[in-house]
Amino acid sequence: MADQSQPGRARRDNWNNQVRRHALMDPAGVALRFGGATHTWRGLADRVDALAGGLSRRGVTAGDRVLILMLNRPEYVESVLAITAVGAIAVPVNFRMSAPEITYLAENSGAGLIVVEDALAPLAAAVGIADSIIVGGDGDTYEALIREGIPAPDTDVPDDAPALIMYTSGTTGRPKGAVLSHSNMQAQALTCIRALQMYGVDEINFCASPMFHIAALGSIAPSLKLGIPTVIHPVGAFDPAALLDVLEAESVTTLFLVPVQWQAVCVEQARRPRRLALRVISWGAAPASDTVLRAMSQTFPDALTVAVFGQTEMSPITCVLDGGDALRKLGSVGRVVATVEARVVDDDMVDVPRGDIGEIVYRGPTLMHGYWENPAATSDAFHGGWFHSGDLVRQDDEGFVFVVDRKKDMIISGGENIYCAEVENVLFSHPRILEAAVIGRPDDRWGEVPVAVVAQRATDEPDLTLPDLVDWLDARLAHYKHPRDLVLVEALPRNAGGKVVKVDLRRRYSS
Repeated sequence: MADQSQPGRARRDNWNNQVRRHALMDPAGVALRFGGATHTWRGLADRVDALAGGLSRRGVTAGDRVLILMLNRPEYVESVLAITAVGAIAVPVNFRMSAPEITYLAENSGAGLIVVEDALAPLAAAVGIADSIIVGGDGDTYEALIREGIPAPDTDVPDDAPALIMYTSGTTGRPKGAVLSHSNMQAQALTCIRALQMYGVDEINFCASPMFHIAALGSIAPSLKLGIPTVIHPVGAFDPAALLDVLEAESVTTLFLVPVQWQAVCVEQARRPRRLALRVISWGAAPASDTVLRAMSQTFPDALTVAVFGQTEMSPITCVLDGGDALRKLGSVGRVVATVEARVVDDDMVDVPRGDIGEIVYRGPTLMHGYWENPAATSDAFHGGWFHSGDLVRQDDEGFVFVVDRKKDMIISGGENIYCAEVENVLFSHPRILEAAVIGRPDDRWGEVPVAVVAQRATDEPDLTLPDLVDWLDARLAHYKHPRDLVLVEALPRNAGGKVVKVDLRRRYSS
């Protein structure tokens, strides 16, 4: 690896220095596992250094942006590390995006190079980026660069230098690029280590999230810091049986999945139990019903259950809910983590009393630098010296945070505020509802009324009707919050990041 003779440079706390350290101190230790193959810390360090040299010879220098368009594989981690080793900025791209969407990211970031998997090369070609490095296939140029084995010039990368531009999903407009620094990711690593109690010498981490997502890169950060193995799982149609087989074979100790995946995993584990080493099971990104939480607890009684909540701009974790509180505080995203400052404020940045609804705002070492090339959005987000999350929440007397809605996703009906997320959570908890979204529809009398768009679970029963839900809603919501119409759909429309696109729902069903 690059010369670390200068003590000041060696003190830099970034993941490149961490890989170098593990390569020196534990060269044969396992860094990555994928498809049954092992990548040691020494092997990872050598490949990253060679790839960084190849990027440098392609003209990539400090501050340049490089797109990454790949499925989950070790080369993704290598590419991120090699890009940041030369002081450049990695720009992960969602492989589900269309060519025009990726073109926007390329133009907005100003990237002149893309590292792309062979199977996705036609998509990258349609984007028209000037230079590319192909991973795999007949036209593989990635391995050719590594085989040259020429290291990059030694580059001092400050801790506060940008490491990533993570584009948000853009459910209400164009995606914005959150600029995350090396220090942001190291603060995130510490948050994960504490929240997931990654203290054992035999920890084995698992990455099932798509690697373009901050959930994946954020979960790998503690592995790089601690020098523990990460098992990378391929993306594709979710197969709980295959996942459980890998968890057993690799003796995985820490696992994050979304609730719908946990539900399928619990069913499969009950059908054919595996001998698992799981110590921490984690969930987030969507609400979990009490049914799912109980299934997780019963299926994995010896594992600590942890819910995590946050957003890309915060690297991402801001709140954690331990399993012991999950049912007692059903619907909560937990307490604010120790590495983050938070307040719940009104529109004038005045703190609201406990129990009242306000916007949660944040500060702390995980907070992004701003939105790439978007000073107006950055200024708006940092109004008053705090980052405005856009989440409307209430906080109870014990400090547990309950998300009520997105600030821009509120219905005003007859002068009353109706928070869509609150109604959605009640609908989601109904045993016959698979997923639900609530939108506003103009109304001559009330101004707006809520409309529920629902996908049902597969049953032999007749389709749900609004009267079928009355008793359920009455027991859980004030009457003025009840949906005035029910729309049944096969599935909710989602963008490439998996978020419900309410713009589409409003266009179809709000009139």
